[in-house]
Amino acid sequence: MTPVRKAFLRGLVAASPMTVVVGPFAVLFGVVATEAGLNVFETMLFTISVFAGASQFAALQTMQENAPVIVVLATALAVNLRMVMYSVTLAPHFGELPLRSRALMAYFLVDQSFATTVAEIDRRPEMTAREKRAVFFGAVVAVAPLWFAASFAGAMIGRALPPEYALDFALPITFLAMVAPMLRSLPHLVAAGVSIALSLLLAGMPYGTGLLVAASVAMATGAGVERWREGRG
Repeated sequence: MTPVRKAFLRGLVAASPMTVVVGPFAVLFGVVATEAGLNVFETMLFTISVFAGASQFAALQTMQENAPVIVVLATALAVNLRMVMYSVTLAPHFGELPLRSRALMAYFLVDQSFATTVAEIDRRPEMTAREKRAVFFGAVVAVAPLWFAASFAGAMIGRALPPEYALDFALPITFLAMVAPMLRSLPHLVAAGVSIALSLLLAGMPYGTGLLVAASVAMATGAGVERWREGRG
């Protein structure tokens, strides 16, 4: 078996446990989308074109609150700003790859593919760019087809899903499982603490705009702590 194929299988296996929450999370999105008034085609167009679960939920919530379009877009963007940090982290490892590969990876860059790839790079820093790409797409194959299929299933089920199933557990568990291991430095911890505190304090702001404020302040605070540490170093 070639090193690239082995890397692909490692990514596939490493990301597979995440499907335990990705599936219910996607079903929940399909259900919530249809309850918000979208039909099955619109729901699938939404999930395929955006392919970012948390921001999809955020957009749906603000849409249900009849928020202005600019607020819907800003909220979804704020939730997905972490992708910028993900891209900055991964860019040095994939800069030599063709543009078409990097463009495809940009579309499939989600929490699961990022976390799997970074963890594998940390364990095997000697991997080539092609092997790292294989790890990335191994994680994608584990997660993406399930996300699309489960979203479709949720959209088809719609309101028929019994409320006692409580699929909303998937969202916090998914983020806790992926974010917690990445809180390795003081700036990370400070940014996380500030975002949690402000999100709770500003929960009463209209259209969920408290999230925008909390995210902005948390990122600025984390960056400030990082510069302070560099200055002391």
